Amino acid sequence: MVIEVFGFSPRAGLPDTHIHTFASELSDRDPPERYVIRDAYERYLANNPHNESRFIFPIEEGPWQDAENGELVARNAAEVVVRGHTLPVPSLDEYSRHSVKLEQYPRVQVFELCRVLADTAREQVLATAQERRLSVFPDMTQILQVEDWHHPNVVDVERPSESEAFRQFAQVLATGEPGLYRPSLPPNTHWRNWPDGGHL
Repeated sequence: MVIEVFGFSPRAGLPDTHIHTFASELSDRDPPERYVIRDAYERYLANNPHNESRFIFPIEEGPWQDAENGELVARNAAEVVVRGHTLPVPSLDEYSRHSVKLEQYPRVQVFELCRVLADTAREQVLATAQERRLSVFPDMTQILQVEDWHHPNVVDVERPSESEAFRQFAQVLATGEPGLYRPSLPPNTHWRNWPDGGHL
């Protein structure tokens, strides 16, 4: 199972798409050389035997980001480069058209820019089919792809194992029958359903 999340963490410096892969076996795991010491690598494998995290950065560095505060879009920013394509920075009016309320108006926070880009440049900011398979064995076949689902609120102790969606995903994976995914709950993976997103 692969889940991708596009957003912004100040620790990362740039917006990223986080690709979470969960499997009984994972392909092409990060080598020991990527870790400071061998013990750190061994601990990582021991603590994460069935999950891998990979990051891609679809938005290039540039003057669009405030030089003094990387959590803000520069006041005079005109464009961003997304996967080699230049896109105009949204006007202030465009944010409200996409239901994004600017908390520090007229300044734009990077996570707010990401929310508009997720609506207007979705294919460019999400992972490509090849990127989604970074930790998946090449001979494995994709049997189901969903764009949204009812995700459990793990902060409030709703475990994925208690979630209708994840129980159905498990049935699909166990049987290879995509028709077993029949959600009755409305999808909630859009950022509007997680109002604290961007503040963690």
